[in-house]
Amino acid sequence: MCPYIYKVYSDVRVRKQSCDIYHIYFYIYGLIKSIMEKTICRQCTIMSNVAQKLNEKEICELQNNCAEVHFKAGDIIVKQDALSTNVVYIKSGLVKIHIKGPTRERIRRISMAPAYLCLPSSLGDKVNHFSATAIEDTTVCFIDVNIFRKFIYENGDFAYQIILEMSKSELQNIRNCLNNTQKQNSGKIADAILFFANDIYHSNEFTLPVSRQDIAEMTGITRESVCRILTDFNKEQIIEMDSKKIRIVNEKLLRQISEKG
Repeated sequence: MCPYIYKVYSDVRVRKQSCDIYHIYFYIYGLIKSIMEKTICRQCTIMSNVAQKLNEKEICELQNNCAEVHFKAGDIIVKQDALSTNVVYIKSGLVKIHIKGPTRERIRRISMAPAYLCLPSSLGDKVNHFSATAIEDTTVCFIDVNIFRKFIYENGDFAYQIILEMSKSELQNIRNCLNNTQKQNSGKIADAILFFANDIYHSNEFTLPVSRQDIAEMTGITRESVCRILTDFNKEQIIEMDSKKIRIVNEKLLRQISEKG
């Protein structure tokens, strides 16, 4: 077997033989595949608003310092307290960002693609201050944090877009904090239902992508309270619920519960 071909394709089982047409085919296929992978950033149809501010040279640098990884539902994408060496961009899928506290774990946010994951944590420290887990099959780009910082230093338009992304994130955190401290449990559950309906699925009929325990960790209440309130909403015909399938029946009343807490 051609030693170079064997090195590149060590995961392909081929009987020992002299270089022939099959080896040449594999070699050419590898070259084409390599070229395609190197142009993936330039051809990406869901490139972020931030990355669109990069020039041709910077896009080349980006694709040389970026890796695309696919995760199944339940897979951990980022782990809290691990060394932070990458900025994470969700290309497709749904991700929960959760933080482990002294006594319990809290889900801080549900992020839907396309989106960056917790830029303040990624850029502000050497370790992750959160964990991120795929809720459904998800594709993520890991970008070397050093090249990301280089773009911030050298490209003003890129840096401005980063500031906008972080500002939106901070405003959302303030709203979430206000809701969690001032609203009663029924208002928090109404908020969660409207969030999935309006921000994630854009429909009044959807299947909850998370468990009752996850909703409890999102809203800061107990799992038992989540189950009780959902059952009450179902009995009062505010929603129709069948296991994880939910249909909003009385959106006006649900919004009133959300607003008045």
